[in-house]
Amino acid sequence: MKNSEKFMKKALKQAIKAYDLGEVPIGAVIVKDGAILASAYNKRNASNCATKHAEIIAIEKACKKVKDWRLEGAEMYVTLEPCPMCAGAIVNARIKKVYFGAYERKSGAVLSNHQLLFHGGLNHKTEAEGGVLENECSTLLKKFFESKRKSE
Repeated sequence: MKNSEKFMKKALKQAIKAYDLGEVPIGAVIVKDGAILASAYNKRNASNCATKHAEIIAIEKACKKVKDWRLEGAEMYVTLEPCPMCAGAIVNARIKKVYFGAYERKSGAVLSNHQLLFHGGLNHKTEAEGGVLENECSTLLKKFFESKRKSE
């Protein structure tokens, strides 16, 4: 198994925690030198805060752990392509590479739509790879939204 799949499975475990709590099931893991620095899942509903995306929470935890706002050399694994807010935070944290599972065709800000990580005016470039365990990641999201529609 590739490292990207190994760590995406860890992000999926985080997404399942969110699912079980009624949150949109997105999980994120930040890794440096083969070790997990931080992991998180969406907490927007529980916190009543629009910025509590899995990626933002994971970045906050990792920065506290390394006692620096820079996460140079770190990689992020996230189950859904990051939105514009999260892509901005990823670049600002100096994350080396982002791996994501499911593509977000509408608002994805890494490869699908805005491609913010590669904007020419930024002073840091973050590499990206999409589609890691894409089927597993997108199936969990589809299952979540189907169950939400049925309960309405």
